[in-house]
Amino acid sequence: MADHLEASVTLPSDPASVSAARAYVVGTLAEWGLPADTEVSDTVRLIISELATNAVQHTFGQSPTFTVDVELDRDEHLRLGVTDSHPRFPRRLPAAVQQDNGRGLVIIRWLTAECGGRLRIRPTREGGKTISIELPWVLPVQPVTTAVRQEP
Repeated sequence: MADHLEASVTLPSDPASVSAARAYVVGTLAEWGLPADTEVSDTVRLIISELATNAVQHTFGQSPTFTVDVELDRDEHLRLGVTDSHPRFPRRLPAAVQQDNGRGLVIIRWLTAECGGRLRIRPTREGGKTISIELPWVLPVQPVTTAVRQEP
């Protein structure tokens, strides 16, 4: 595989774009060798869903689009990023706050840590922000199948 692979898509800040972002990332990773039916792929799918949902819901119409970036370095590190043009960074909610939403970043942090990765939030030059996740790139081991001989 190549030393560095990159893919990117810019989508409108619309709820329908969340599933498009998910499909784009899972499809890209499948092209790079990660089957869509693995636990790692499911984790990535959930992380991208949460990041894209945040980009759509919490920018209050101030970010007409968001960009999803996927990078693979030397078959070792997978980076996923979602960039929007809204200047406000996500805030951690106190544990005592009772809300039906607002827990996406908590889920993302937990999933990222569970996979041995890290989360970063950084400003963009244009005044927005990028939330990026770096995960170890681990392809699933394919089980060895052996033919079983049937006796007549």
